[in-house]
Amino acid sequence: MPGPALELRAGARAAHVVATSVEDGDLAIATPPDVLAARRRAVVDLPWTWMKQVHGATVVRVDHPGEGAGREADAAVTAIPGAALAVQVADCAPVALVGSDAVAVAHVGWRGLVAGTLAATVQAMGMGSIRAVVGPCIHAECYEFGAEALAAAEAAAGPRVRSCTSWGTPALDLVAGIGEQLRSCGVEVLASPWDVCTACTPGYWSHRARGDTQRQAMVVWMTEP
Repeated sequence: MPGPALELRAGARAAHVVATSVEDGDLAIATPPDVLAARRRAVVDLPWTWMKQVHGATVVRVDHPGEGAGREADAAVTAIPGAALAVQVADCAPVALVGSDAVAVAHVGWRGLVAGTLAATVQAMGMGSIRAVVGPCIHAECYEFGAEALAAAEAAAGPRVRSCTSWGTPALDLVAGIGEQLRSCGVEVLASPWDVCTACTPGYWSHRARGDTQRQAMVVWMTEP
C-alpha cells in the first residue's frame, strides 16, 4: 500500500494525491490486466483514467469516472469527484495540479517541457488559483544531457534548467524547468513530499539509470465537499 495521500484543498472540495513506489508494484500499462487492476485498486479504489503517454501536449477531459482511459495523451483534467487521474513514470516527472474547480495530472519529461504539456494542462483547468506538486523523478545530479536537447529545454523553460551532474557534466534540472513553467502560468508550486531522484534513490524504478521497464504512478482525485 502507498503512504497516506497528500490532501490539498482549493475551495470547498478536497483533492488527494498519491505517488507510488516499487513497494506498490509495477503499474506500467503493459502489466497483465488482472494484476494491474488489483494494484490500482490497492492504491485507490476508484475508476482510473490512465493514458498512453506520448510526450505531447494533449489533455484528456474527464466528465465521468474512468473516461478517456487508454487515450494517447500526457495529461488529464476533471471537475468531478470520484475520478482518479493517473500517469505512469520512471524518470519523467508526474505533476498533480489542484484548482478551485478542477484537478489534473500531467506526465512531463524534457520533451514535455518543449511541447508545452503544463501550459496546456493549466489552460484546460480554466480560471482560478491552482497549486501544484511534483512527484518522484530524475534529478539533475543524475541527468546528463546533450547540448542540442539541453538548448531546446532551455528555450522552453528558461536558463534554470541548465545544471551539472554529480560527476561534473552538463545536466538538465527537470524539477527547476517544471517550476519555471508552472510559475509562468500563475501556478503556486508547493514543496513536494516526494522530492527524490528516481535514478539514485532506492525504492524507485529508473529507465535512465537501469533501463527499468516498470513504472510507478501518481494519482489525483477529488472528493465531495
